[in-house]
Amino acid sequence: MKTHIGVIFGGRSVEHEVSVISALQVIHAVDTERFEVVPIYITKEGDWYSGEALMTLENYKDVETLKKRCSRVVPTAEGGRLLLLRNPPARFGKNIIAEVDVVFPVTHGTYGEDGCLQGLLEMLDVPYVGCDVTASALGMDKIRFKEIGKARALPMVEYIWFFSKSWHTDPKPVRQQVCDKIGYPLIVKPANLGSSIGVAVVTAEDALDEAVALAASFADRVIVEKLVPNVLEINCAVIGDQDETTASVCEEPLHSSEFLSYAEKYQTKGGSTKGMESVKRRIPADISQERAQTIQDLACKTFSAIGANGVARIDFLINRDSEEIFVNEINTIPGSMAFYLWTPSNLEFAELIAKLVKLALKRSRERSTLLRANPVNILALSSKGAGSKL
Repeated sequence: MKTHIGVIFGGRSVEHEVSVISALQVIHAVDTERFEVVPIYITKEGDWYSGEALMTLENYKDVETLKKRCSRVVPTAEGGRLLLLRNPPARFGKNIIAEVDVVFPVTHGTYGEDGCLQGLLEMLDVPYVGCDVTASALGMDKIRFKEIGKARALPMVEYIWFFSKSWHTDPKPVRQQVCDKIGYPLIVKPANLGSSIGVAVVTAEDALDEAVALAASFADRVIVEKLVPNVLEINCAVIGDQDETTASVCEEPLHSSEFLSYAEKYQTKGGSTKGMESVKRRIPADISQERAQTIQDLACKTFSAIGANGVARIDFLINRDSEEIFVNEINTIPGSMAFYLWTPSNLEFAELIAKLVKLALKRSRERSTLLRANPVNILALSSKGAGSKL
């Protein structure tokens, strides 16, 4: 009997379209001899849909028409399986649209990569691929991630952070802090987004206001980092769990600007895209074997530092002049699931998906032995006065 995989994607996120692209890559790479795929699309308004029409990228050019070709559903669970129920229910006929054995979240950004979706699946007691609630939240929050990294002695670029509200109330102290602790040039980012959205490089103080306004339009906290000079960007993926981790080969993204922009990540000439697969890159990166090994070791340490599970991509910055290596960020649901980084190791996309499902089911089995509720109803222990003291 095939295992039913529910691939969840879309969502209330500015990375919505990126999620659709990555999810369809997963869906079309699944080994259909072993797995049955159930596409589960969450609209920008938060409504859930399922149906075969969701498997074709072209259909997303007209989402309203696409929704009419699918079934609107609501998630529930029974016996450790996710059930998709027709919403609203039909008066006659079957209301269970699909049943899922394990969920595969491919939801980039807010409400999907930050632990929200994972929390729902935990409450439903349904196995799911990737990081749990805590690891997802830490990976998504750039500030907390840096704090964890510093505590674990991982090399981090110098940074400060502040609430957007404090900037709008009185920007002068923030400007002074930026000048004293960071200096120019620098880079400004929203605290909890990916895909280079809301990110800006600032070379002089007169451009700081515009960059902060951009970042603050996406998040209630802003992070400002020192810009690494003469930088070399290197990425490395890791797969595993708390018991074992394996690092991929290293890659060097190739781009024209000071950092890899959203357009360079996801849009090719003419507006078409293959997600992160379409980015110009050098695999393996043109670095020494010793440096590659150092980065792979740091990648595994970073993965373990937040308690990650499944596959993640860790991005590094190298100062070509000083040769310092910095951990930049971790992507707990990387674009295109970073499948292209495993191909040189003879791990094809279909097998990568199978390994991730296996890790998800392993974690579910291990957690099933934990006590989740007190088997004794303490309210039934006393026949009188139980509520008199409330």
